[in-house]
Amino acid sequence: MSARILVAEDDIKQARLIRIYLEREGHEVQVVADGRSALERARSTRPDLIVLDVMMPQVDGLDVTRILRTESEVPILLLTARATEEDMLLGLDLGADDYLTKPYSPRELTARVRALLRRTKPSSAAPAVLRVGDLEIDTARFEVRVAGEPVVLTGKEFEILGTLAQEPGRVFTRAQIIDRVFGFDRNVLERTVDAHVMNLRKKLGTTAYVETVYGRGYRISDGTAGS
Repeated sequence: MSARILVAEDDIKQARLIRIYLEREGHEVQVVADGRSALERARSTRPDLIVLDVMMPQVDGLDVTRILRTESEVPILLLTARATEEDMLLGLDLGADDYLTKPYSPRELTARVRALLRRTKPSSAAPAVLRVGDLEIDTARFEVRVAGEPVVLTGKEFEILGTLAQEPGRVFTRAQIIDRVFGFDRNVLERTVDAHVMNLRKKLGTTAYVETVYGRGYRISDGTAGS
């Protein structure tokens, strides 16, 4: 799957290595070295995915993520030397779709990119539009509406919501959500799912859609029952 990818990395050697591996995958790659340039290039070229280093001059990667999430649902993969769970959850809370800690192997990075691109493209086997109550999920256009009003989601938020909406009422455990949404990445924590669900609830404007089934996991409802 070929894509236009923007890489924001101020380490010249790392940026060159990322570019080489992504171009080998058939992608068109642009590279910038600071957060301000990342914002400008993302707005002007509208890439299919952004690989974003957290520690960058002028504007750091977390601020770039926060700003872009008010403007776009482009998938964002954060790269960082900060390996604590709190740092990871902060990046996800700001709207990142995935998080890779340094040092990492270029093969793992390309695998993550493939997974993000695959999971942010609608599946041809799924219905084009999923409806639960006044919640509408258009998988072909990557759009979500609540009572006709658009809601902007990240790639992972969209995929979690779509997974639940395909089988309303079914309880999905956190492990099942991780398997369906994050796939190969066995290092994803259950708290990562919780963070994405918390963001979903904020954006949907109600907790009635995504219900917590305590001790089991999450399910989606039509809004007639509480959580």
